[in-house]
Amino acid sequence: MYIIGLTGASGAILGVRLIEELLGSGEAVGAAVSKAAWGIIEHEIGPGRARDRSLSAIIANRRPDLDLAPLTEYENDDLFAPPASGSFLFDAMIIAPCSMKTLSAVASGYSDSLITRAAGVALKERRRLVLVPRETPLARADIENMLRARDAGADILPPVPGFYTRPATIEDVVDFIVGKVLNLLGIRHDLFPEWGGD
Repeated sequence: MYIIGLTGASGAILGVRLIEELLGSGEAVGAAVSKAAWGIIEHEIGPGRARDRSLSAIIANRRPDLDLAPLTEYENDDLFAPPASGSFLFDAMIIAPCSMKTLSAVASGYSDSLITRAAGVALKERRRLVLVPRETPLARADIENMLRARDAGADILPPVPGFYTRPATIEDVVDFIVGKVLNLLGIRHDLFPEWGGD
């Protein structure tokens, strides 16, 4: 199972697309959304789509072809949810997008939510943790927090597009970032061609 956290930064579509791709690859997904992220989903993905606070509803609307049975949604304030414990085995955790507040919490070991607690579990259990920090420009504290999180074992994957793929749409840019996350997880995809391919 892959644990996905969506936090209060622009770029909610990154987390949603990642969940879609993982489900499409046959992977089980557990997801938690912060309170601030729900507001951003409402604003960026479309009016009304976040009102019932259900990722399943959003994804079913976008991708009716996907089997949503392997998707488990957790409340971000539920510290009794399975991903809050190191005894719950999951393959990796990805926070996409990762707000600077969440980055700071992860870098400091401050586990005040399910997302930050599960991130701490990933680090202490030496499981892969991928942070997709969404902010620009970066303050010194942001850069230092990225370094602290990296030193603790997290992968830092800023959502920087690769223009060698010649993206024509916003969806192409999103798919490139999601593909880079999947590459780190070792999951094959066709979101963009491998370098040297067609």
